[in-house]
Amino acid sequence: MKILTKNTVTVALSALLLGAGVTSCDTDKLDPIPETSFSDQVVFNTPARIALQVNNLYAYVKSGSFLGGRYQIYSDVRADDFINRTSNAVTALQVWNHTLTETSSNDVISVWGAAYSAINQINVFLAGLEANTAKYVAPAFSADFATTTAVQYQAEARFLRALSYYSLLQLYARPYADGNGDKPGLPLRLQAETGAGGNDLARSTVAEVYTQILADLDFAEQNLPLTYASAVLNTTRAHRNTAIALKTRVYLTMGQYANVVTAANKIVPAAAPFTASSGVANTLNSSIVTVFASPQETTESILSFPFTAQNTPGTQNQLGFYYLPTSNPGGPTGGGEFYLNAEGIIANTTALSATDVRRTSFVITSGGNSYLAKYSGGTPYIDKAPVIRYPEVMLSLSEALFRTNGPTDARALALLNAVRTRSKGTAYDTFASTDDAVNAVLLERRIEFLGEGIRNIDIQRLNASIPGKGSIGAVAPSNPNYVWPIPATELQTNTLITRN
Repeated sequence: MKILTKNTVTVALSALLLGAGVTSCDTDKLDPIPETSFSDQVVFNTPARIALQVNNLYAYVKSGSFLGGRYQIYSDVRADDFINRTSNAVTALQVWNHTLTETSSNDVISVWGAAYSAINQINVFLAGLEANTAKYVAPAFSADFATTTAVQYQAEARFLRALSYYSLLQLYARPYADGNGDKPGLPLRLQAETGAGGNDLARSTVAEVYTQILADLDFAEQNLPLTYASAVLNTTRAHRNTAIALKTRVYLTMGQYANVVTAANKIVPAAAPFTASSGVANTLNSSIVTVFASPQETTESILSFPFTAQNTPGTQNQLGFYYLPTSNPGGPTGGGEFYLNAEGIIANTTALSATDVRRTSFVITSGGNSYLAKYSGGTPYIDKAPVIRYPEVMLSLSEALFRTNGPTDARALALLNAVRTRSKGTAYDTFASTDDAVNAVLLERRIEFLGEGIRNIDIQRLNASIPGKGSIGAVAPSNPNYVWPIPATELQTNTLITRN
């Protein structure tokens, strides 16, 4: 979908050029230019304008078609914990039943386009930030703007680019475990583009894309601020611990367990209480219900994307809309697009017991079906879209420790039990084998992150079959439907692209 990405950028630049306010006659005053529109020649002239551009990068990544909702939904409904109720092609039916094609516009084309639009906006910003360094002097700019603030902005942009590429890999490319990353990955676009001249670009390998992701995250970790001044910024804007947390996910996805341990050790202490000792004091909250209660700004939330009544995820993109029932007397309602599979994780009453808070608070019944109530719902559905929480880092570290040290690793067990018992799950005592220990962690991740977009990542990073559900059969790694097709929009405009 590269040409659409470029058209989006071109339109944006055209709007900015209109904001230059070059007038030929007084009649132009009848159509005043909004004060928030600026020429692309002046957007780096003041600190405030540059800050607005940084905010805009987050806006692109949190698009409802991407990480503002749809990505998390698609990553969950591909697996076996949800059943489609509405048979609505617009709301992930083909994702759920694995019938996607190159022309599937609501998912295959939309996610690709939204992600590459975000990536190009990031590239345009990075190029402009570097090209305008001569402007970053007093009196308009602080003495340390070029050496401190601008570098922080670069780090935020590169973090968002890493997150975008990582997310795309999970849908459109083979798992790293399949050939150690030697399979075709993505077109690795790192240049700012405002025209159609750069459409043709071959796919880099999966390993090459991960190398770039890690390079961006290394830079982000070194140059992001330790903390911000408020809880809302510490949960919705990238800081140093955010980069470290995402690194643990990346390394886990690559099966590089020693690197998971190294990264996680920077923000997870050796023993309870598990709270980051530097940067934002990220920690496991005492109540998962509190984590998802408004305003969703606890220190457990390492990164989530916020919305307001004036800035919503958009129609049929919202997490609450997908998962909440249409009827729920006295409680939140949604579109009831998906209900919980009675034969999925909720059927495991040993792992997810009747007293587990994640069942008692987040599973509700309507019309004979069980629904996920993790998101509060209600028009206009402005729950924050979760990206990464501290217990994910803890469980990633637990799995990595079990895999490297065996089933008797005391710290791995403590981390697993900390997440499990905070919701009244029964603690594990010992494991007979490494496989048993790892499977317990995987099961806990499935319960803890239900509806947060982690399930499909965990299945495919292990190159395992996507389980069947209802009338939909399992999808083996050898099945062409195991990964999404490259969209027709990209195939039509990029002569060097290859199909999945």
